[in-house]
Amino acid sequence: MRFLTPLLLAALLFSTATFAKDKIDSSAAELSRMIKFVDSVNGAMKYETGTVRLSNGIATLNIPAGFKFLNAEQSQYVITEIWGNPQRPDVLGMLFPQHGAPFADSSYAFIISYDAIGHVKDDDADEIDYDAMLKEMQDSEAEVNKERTQQGFGTLHFVGWAQKPFYDKNKKVLHWAKEIHFGDEEGENTLNYDIRLLGRKGVLSFNAVAGMSGLELVKQDIDKVLAMPDFTEGNKYSDFNPDVDQVAAYTVGGLVAGKVLAKAGLFALLLKFWKLIVGGIVAVGYGIRKFFGRKKEETYQEPEQEEETTV
Repeated sequence: MRFLTPLLLAALLFSTATFAKDKIDSSAAELSRMIKFVDSVNGAMKYETGTVRLSNGIATLNIPAGFKFLNAEQSQYVITEIWGNPQRPDVLGMLFPQHGAPFADSSYAFIISYDAIGHVKDDDADEIDYDAMLKEMQDSEAEVNKERTQQGFGTLHFVGWAQKPFYDKNKKVLHWAKEIHFGDEEGENTLNYDIRLLGRKGVLSFNAVAGMSGLELVKQDIDKVLAMPDFTEGNKYSDFNPDVDQVAAYTVGGLVAGKVLAKAGLFALLLKFWKLIVGGIVAVGYGIRKFFGRKKEETYQEPEQEEETTV
């Protein structure tokens, strides 16, 4: 058996130590660069409180202590440049809790948008069986996931209601939450919390995505969030004029299940539902993972892969 000479052994140990040191130095430099980027972004964000008028004039928000609002332009930057999701032309802003931020890992943010779909009738609100709706959605997952796979998306599983749908008929506010598992990913499932406020000609939407651990924080704040929006004069639900205003093609049940009135068949409605989940919703906390993932691809020159926008 041949043994390494002391000189060769020393050379190998030195080269190994040098490689390890270079790797540590490189990682430290990368981490330092990312920290500076995060600090720069957080310092550049200009939040608003008090009464805020949304850019399309459709509604105002009364932002109380404990919350802060980010306008449409800055929100677009967060969504596309920080979280790496497609642009959302319909975004009107974002709502954060006081200590939340684009990179916060234990928080949430509601993305605010408006959909001029017409006046949503709520005649069916008291008759909807949401347990049956959940079962139909779950039963249809195989076909839905087949279509998603063909379109280049990963599979998902609707675990159940994280917050069962509730509609306040007096205030015309609907909200619910879903627990979703994406593909073969390990770790906690995804929380998708939705709020819909019915107006004269459309729906004002608040949507938040986070890990399931964020559910209690959202539930703790939800009453305050629901109290913030107020449609401006002429845009309230009660301002509806049947002689000139368009009625939406679906009702309250369609909002929960996915924008298509069940008359067209529940399965068609479900396909629409699943596409909406991955169509531009973003996750607080997951944004930092997007950032690190992007930098990793740049560093190691790995081929780009299409990713879900929600995780």
